[in-house]
Amino acid sequence: MKYCCALLLLLFLNFSAQNQRFIYEYKFITDSTKRNVAQSELLVLDVNAKGSKFYSYEKYKADSVTSAEVNKQFATKSNDILVKNTYNGSIRYSITKNYPDFKTFMKTSVAGDDYNVWDEREIEWKILPETETVATFKAQKAETKMFGRIWTAWFTNEIPIQDGPYKFRGLPGLIVKLQDKTLSHSFEIKSVRNIVPQTEFKSAFIEKPIDVDYSKYKKIFWENRKDPAKSLRLMINENPTFKIVKNGQEVSGEQMVREREKSAKEAQKKNNNPLELDLLKE
Repeated sequence: MKYCCALLLLLFLNFSAQNQRFIYEYKFITDSTKRNVAQSELLVLDVNAKGSKFYSYEKYKADSVTSAEVNKQFATKSNDILVKNTYNGSIRYSITKNYPDFKTFMKTSVAGDDYNVWDEREIEWKILPETETVATFKAQKAETKMFGRIWTAWFTNEIPIQDGPYKFRGLPGLIVKLQDKTLSHSFEIKSVRNIVPQTEFKSAFIEKPIDVDYSKYKKIFWENRKDPAKSLRLMINENPTFKIVKNGQEVSGEQMVREREKSAKEAQKKNNNPLELDLLKE
């Protein structure tokens, strides 16, 4: 058994050192009352010897362009910094996992603040004997209950990496297909590529995310859910002369707060079926 584990680790290190990119199609339903309305987006899992990162590559490209433009404006010492982001997708988070302990972090934002959330929850898998072919890979079935959902995964030992899309990991091979029991969220591998390691873009305009654990993040999430206009209200109270212009007309702070609360509540009703369903349980 020890020999098998050592061999698997050796294969993993050799494979991950190649800097692989696994491209997944993510299909998801955000509103459980409109199950016929589904969205999809291509996401990537970049893997190297130190760990992995799961994110929207389209968002990465859009953020890179925005960052370069902001840095250029800072260099000219302009008083008016114009920010335009061309990304129109839904996946604004990223997931990183550190090897070999698979410590998992999610970078996300709440009320305009960026957070780096350490998620220490363990995933317990039940490996089943069934197999099927996913893309060109022979894959084996596994199940787990996680994030308030029941999941079925298909992993392949042809790629000896104990990783997968989103926060999922811990199977003896790469997860190439994953879906929850309600078919609201699913990931399926579409291609594999060798890549050149990327460097993170940096901008003086972007603040360092706040490090929190999952329990703290959930409290922040719920505080914002109950009072989505809190940050706007505080900004207006701290700056009583602050003026807001909307569609060429000056708008009162009270009106902006009311509009923020209304739009946030409407968005909450429509986005009632997140991947982490248990996040909605306080």
